[in-house]
Amino acid sequence: MARGNPLIERVGRRLAWHQAAHDPTHEPRNRLRWLPEVRRWQAARLEDSFAHFLDDPKRRAAAMFFLTDVYGDHDFSGRDANVAKVMPMMQRLLPGAVLETVAHGIELGVLTHALDMRMAEALHRLAPTRRKLDADLYGQAYREVGLRRLRRHQIDLIAEVGVGLARAVKTPGVATLLKLSRGPAKATGLGELQGFLERGFAAFGALGDGKAFVRDIERTERAVSRRLFAADPDPFRD
Repeated sequence: MARGNPLIERVGRRLAWHQAAHDPTHEPRNRLRWLPEVRRWQAARLEDSFAHFLDDPKRRAAAMFFLTDVYGDHDFSGRDANVAKVMPMMQRLLPGAVLETVAHGIELGVLTHALDMRMAEALHRLAPTRRKLDADLYGQAYREVGLRRLRRHQIDLIAEVGVGLARAVKTPGVATLLKLSRGPAKATGLGELQGFLERGFAAFGALGDGKAFVRDIERTERAVSRRLFAADPDPFRD
């Protein structure tokens, strides 16, 4: 695996972590009844929180990318991928800044999935007979799980991915390099990871001030997290 390049090795390790975290044999919590409901409810909450972005023609594409790709639970692991084969290709075709964004994106996916599984465990204890979430029950489970530092880090990673993409779209030649890596990525089973980058570039390329957009999201999500931990009766208000 392209030994000698710490960044490439970090991407490879995160891909392995991602695969292990989503494997129900390795991680039985993937079968928890509450897990799909946690994902469904969070997606609906985020779409509601992003309503003002989605109503803005300049920000709509980037907002949709965050909803479906950054916050979404994608399988970047390439279960049939030969990671040792694809890593040298990525090192050759993609600049370090883009690979750093890839590493952050994969880590975010692993951390989010791990926190969602803990939420599902907490909900099983708090409401074993219920089937649907609401804001009050979600807040109870959020505080039951705790892990404030990891919640802060989750938002850090969201910001890192967004800022990384905002910088990359302004770097000459990166879009061309992405196109060149499309075939090798699909051939080695990492087409979803390639698609994540391409969709991000397209969304941020049309955005304008990507960093300001990411700061707005980061500020909102940190406020929501603080309110949830404080048992605020309306944690998701604007």
